[in-house]
Amino acid sequence: MFDLIRSGGWLMLPIILCSVGAMGIVVERFWSLQRSKILPSDLVSQVLKLIRAEELDDPILRRIKLSSPLGAILSSGLVNRNHGREMVKTSIEETGRQVVSELERFLNTLGTIASVTPLLGLLGTVVGMIKVFSAIMTHGVGDPGILAGGISEALITTAAGLTVAIPSLIFHRYFERLVDEYVLNMEEEALRMVDVMYGEREES
Repeated sequence: MFDLIRSGGWLMLPIILCSVGAMGIVVERFWSLQRSKILPSDLVSQVLKLIRAEELDDPILRRIKLSSPLGAILSSGLVNRNHGREMVKTSIEETGRQVVSELERFLNTLGTIASVTPLLGLLGTVVGMIKVFSAIMTHGVGDPGILAGGISEALITTAAGLTVAIPSLIFHRYFERLVDEYVLNMEEEALRMVDVMYGEREES
């Protein structure tokens, strides 16, 4: 394996660094985007019980805010519950934008890696072919070993770039879809809480 990497030339180094970065982002996002951490299933029901019992004090609101991204959204509305429905919805929307930004953390980097690594592989191909033509100009076509070295470098970097880019792109699309799904679910949960708070829906 080391010989294969070495034969790919110096452009294998940034490709390997990209692969390490992509792997780290994928592992971190799988850990951070667990549904139980983003959308606790019984959080809205617990909040509504606290509202009816009039037990929502500052420590409880702080605990709700820190419990999860959904908790942060709900608590921003609860803080303004005495200022009317529109103020509550506005607070929820503003906090929701911040939460979405947090959920999408590192996804731009992962997308950049998916876009850049094929270009690095292509650059390696160009460099390898330049070496091939330089060898032809210097030694002619009589030494296949010299030609094979340049062609090998060209093919290895291309393959390495694609090997990193394809799974990076797949995971990037997957996490984007997952975040969109979480955002939709959080909006539904927040609206359910607001409707119940203002008597427009019964708690289910």
